[in-house]
Amino acid sequence: MKVLVLGAGAIGGYFGGRMAAAGVDVTFLVRPGRRAQLERDGLVIESSLGNVKMPVKTVEAAELRPDYDIVLLTCKSYDLGSAMDAIAPAMKGKCAVVPMLNGMSHFETLDERFGRDNVFGGLCAIVATMKKDGTIVQMGPLHRIVIGARSAGDAIARCEAFADALVQSKVEVENSERIDQDLWEKVVFLSAAAGLTCMFRANIGEILGAPGGIEAIDRFLKTNMEISAREGFPLREDAVTFCNVRLKTPSALTASMLRDIEGGHAVESDHVVGFMLNLARKHGLDDSIHSIAYTHLKAYENRRAAGRVVAIS
Repeated sequence: MKVLVLGAGAIGGYFGGRMAAAGVDVTFLVRPGRRAQLERDGLVIESSLGNVKMPVKTVEAAELRPDYDIVLLTCKSYDLGSAMDAIAPAMKGKCAVVPMLNGMSHFETLDERFGRDNVFGGLCAIVATMKKDGTIVQMGPLHRIVIGARSAGDAIARCEAFADALVQSKVEVENSERIDQDLWEKVVFLSAAAGLTCMFRANIGEILGAPGGIEAIDRFLKTNMEISAREGFPLREDAVTFCNVRLKTPSALTASMLRDIEGGHAVESDHVVGFMLNLARKHGLDDSIHSIAYTHLKAYENRRAAGRVVAIS
């Protein structure tokens, strides 16, 4: 099993690094600056589950050849077009791509470019960041990845082979037979968490402590659940419980999108919140809170484009 990881940031660097440390043949597709950093310092992971510091194989886009079984795609949704161009040489033959992007709409784009049989479902659960020196810091015990074939035939066996490679790394792995269901359940939670914490610029505990906070959370979440049901994927009981507990119990939980806003970075407004807003309108559901959340994010993007965003240090 030969794995190409697009990027060596918090997500790709962590999961790719864990596989490489376990002996899986992993190569990181990176830009020149990150390549020089990795060649000088190695891939460095700091984690309570075990630190890693090791040399890794790297390649730049101009050098890429069709010599891989799996591409782990860990870009942001707004970089999907350039990411597809970058990995295209590796996608010849029987190579499959496993996207770790948030949301759902990227699948249509990837399927059109590479074929549905070669696009597996994928999602991950981890809290990680990358320092300026390139060190990847994983926080807490969560490091779970779920994958699954989205078509029959040899895609199932190819997906199983990748799952076996992930298992070697001691990451928590699930090779799901209902990956579409898993993906919908994640987007229901994620878009609510992102829309709410960004709109109110607050964590869940702070929202719940404000007048109308619980009502706003309930409204956003119920609409998302109804969207998923009308798309053919009603949430399973344990997923309903998870969403309600995580979003209605006071905590410091925020979406990574809020951290992006506070850092003055680009955000996945269309892919996460806009996607669900469009589906609410498609199904004739109350879209008012989704609309406000989306407008908030797009106004932030306009302000950032004009150079008027100041990062919170």
